[in-house]
Amino acid sequence: MSIVLEQLTKRYEGYPVVNHISLEIAEGEFFVLIGPSGSGKSTVLRMIAGLNTIDEGRVFLHGRDVTYATPQQRGVGFVFQHYALFRHMSVAENIEFALRVRQVPAAERRQRRDELLELAGLAGLGQRMPAQLSGGQQQRVALARALAHRPQVLLLDEPFGALDAKIRVELRRALRRIQTELGVTTIFVTHDQEEAFELADRLGVMNFGRLLEVGPPAELYQRPQTEFVATFLGTANLLVGQCVPGGVQVGPLHFPLKTEATQLSETQRVQVLFRPEDVTLAALPEALGGTLLGQGEVEQNAFAGSFERLRLRLPPLPGVRPIAPTVSFGDQSIVVEATRLQEQTRRLPIQIGEHMWVGVRRIHALVHPGLNFMILTDGSPRSQIALDLGGQIARLAHARVTILGYGLQVEALQNHLHETKEKLGSGLAALEIRATPDLTDMAVAREIERQPFDLLILGWEGLLQSRGAVIVGQVLQSGEHHLLLIPNLHPTPQHALICVTGSEPSKDDILFAGRLLRHLGAEITLLSILPPGQRDPALQERAERFLADGKRTLSVLGVPARTVIRSGSVHHEIMEQMKLGGHDLLVLGTPLADRNGQVSLSGVVTQVLEELKDHPVLLVRSHYAATTPQLTVDGRIKIIEEIIP
Repeated sequence: MSIVLEQLTKRYEGYPVVNHISLEIAEGEFFVLIGPSGSGKSTVLRMIAGLNTIDEGRVFLHGRDVTYATPQQRGVGFVFQHYALFRHMSVAENIEFALRVRQVPAAERRQRRDELLELAGLAGLGQRMPAQLSGGQQQRVALARALAHRPQVLLLDEPFGALDAKIRVELRRALRRIQTELGVTTIFVTHDQEEAFELADRLGVMNFGRLLEVGPPAELYQRPQTEFVATFLGTANLLVGQCVPGGVQVGPLHFPLKTEATQLSETQRVQVLFRPEDVTLAALPEALGGTLLGQGEVEQNAFAGSFERLRLRLPPLPGVRPIAPTVSFGDQSIVVEATRLQEQTRRLPIQIGEHMWVGVRRIHALVHPGLNFMILTDGSPRSQIALDLGGQIARLAHARVTILGYGLQVEALQNHLHETKEKLGSGLAALEIRATPDLTDMAVAREIERQPFDLLILGWEGLLQSRGAVIVGQVLQSGEHHLLLIPNLHPTPQHALICVTGSEPSKDDILFAGRLLRHLGAEITLLSILPPGQRDPALQERAERFLADGKRTLSVLGVPARTVIRSGSVHHEIMEQMKLGGHDLLVLGTPLADRNGQVSLSGVVTQVLEELKDHPVLLVRSHYAATTPQLTVDGRIKIIEEIIP
């Protein structure tokens, strides 16, 4: 292998931006690393080049361990997005620079320079200065300079990102030709899917510092194994279904499975993927060339050159939950993306507002990820309470469970975990036992580096005892998970209360709570609290509209819900509603981190948690915390201030 990465890890301020990545790249392979901004792909490239230090793991180049070697000792060429040419040097001098530093004789430098000028399509431009060249020409110079010292590995970090579309296409073809001719092993970083598909022998898809899938472009596009890859690589129509003999059931509809369904059992929940080009449209159902999905209204119709893009809205299908394209909060319909070639548009012109029958030619089934829980235990009575209820919820939700033991001497911890495994193992989808000598916050952080979790479950005795508030805050800020606090022995929740503010983060509270509680057969009450002493009809109307949307969203998940609006002190009204409504679970939005990245429980959250000692509390973390830090800090603090007097 030309490049081997073993458990490569890089942290900034304790957070892993590259998370235990292992990868092998063959000699002469053109490998493309793709992912959204901030996924860690450029950091991986810089670690291979030696421009960033490595916290954990090793890098091998052609069998040589270069983990601690300097950039000059690694024999790599690096091309940056913004050229990084020496402005005071001519094109020829830029290309010769690496050879001059290595004290290569002048005649050999000139020969190599001329070879590269011709190879890169720059013959005759050697004496020009960078400022006299176009952007595309400057990037060709940067590529030639990176190849001058005959590197064994070529690394390119979004080299065409600053160029217009036509130039990008020309340079992609030039780069592929040069790479093929020289046979140099190449890693190309981009977030452009078209670029990745055209260039790659193989693709690696990254998100949040993790390498999710690796494979040929066509394989990852047609048969992805994860929801993120399915929706990131191209446009995806994604619905939740169920495996049945001979195919997949999506609500009342049966689809034959025409792609290999790896690791699927006949009763397993799946995510059903069909691409826009697999959608067929007709004026009559019998004219469809695929399995009937339903009749939809055309919402969008866009000309895209050689093909046409359409978006259709179908009525709800009983028992069907759409994943992509996403629908608006409170919308029960199903949105389908479709594409048609121009030949098809000429045969059957379609206008916005028309109703068309929608069919699907081909589907692919992905394993539904389900929920992933971590239950923390230190052998104490409160931990046993969390294990009992957490295990029961996990069985009902078909969740995978990791039991993380901490805070005990080695022998005592091993005995406790062995007993826990024997007690909880029956009926769980999957169970893993882990032990750590670390304290709570560090133990959680290390486990989340290893794999992400949807829900952490923790037994607690109140926030003022045993540094409870500090521990809860540390656990909350260690990842993107939600947190279930269990104070004492309690039956499986059947009547949950969700306190909402009508904000965007409150939508996340409803969505995750519904996703969890649907497995428990629980009912939900959505509570909105208006300021005391105010009778603002507009405020009342907004609250009613948000609650109605939330109720419709929960109905898609199959969760019965009702709505309540109260007026007064938030803390008091929550406690009153818990008593009057007979609720046995409270759901609150998680306080977001402050500008220093710290999560602290304060105000109404602390008041409620201190007083509500007989019922579990689910703290839901908004996805805004991970995607837009400045917005989440300002926006969520504002929201908290609105509900805290």
